[in-house]
Amino acid sequence: MRTHSMQVHLMSAHAGSVFCYRSCMTGDKGERALVDEWRQILAVHARTACELDRELHQYGLGASDFEVLDVLAAGEPQDGGCTFRVQELADRVHLSQSALSRLVARLEKDGLVDRGICNEDRRGVRVGLTEAGRARYEQARPCHRAVLERMLVTS
Repeated sequence: MRTHSMQVHLMSAHAGSVFCYRSCMTGDKGERALVDEWRQILAVHARTACELDRELHQYGLGASDFEVLDVLAAGEPQDGGCTFRVQELADRVHLSQSALSRLVARLEKDGLVDRGICNEDRRGVRVGLTEAGRARYEQARPCHRAVLERMLVTS
């Protein structure tokens, strides 16, 4: 039970940013409430990420692996398939470009994604799902959604 006056009214993702709308706070109590709320958000994120890693292991995926597959699966068709530039993907999955490059290399080695030169800019690289990647994603998606439901939906 919260003993402070801060309440998060709405959280929505927009362009890679999270906006939290909350009631006005004043003084040290408000600052403490803000810090407490931040720590609660971090704790929920950490517990959920650990649970996702544990549950997705049976599909040979981690939480970040699945997140990349999820973004690619939901993408808009480009050049005959659903592909994203590496930077676009990094912005959506909240990983650094170098961390994402390592993750994509591992997924490519496992046959789940492929990389190709970007037609718009020959210096860029596009990433897309393979048939095996889409199949693995479809197998793991119900598990992922069940974990989110269990961890994030309060009754």
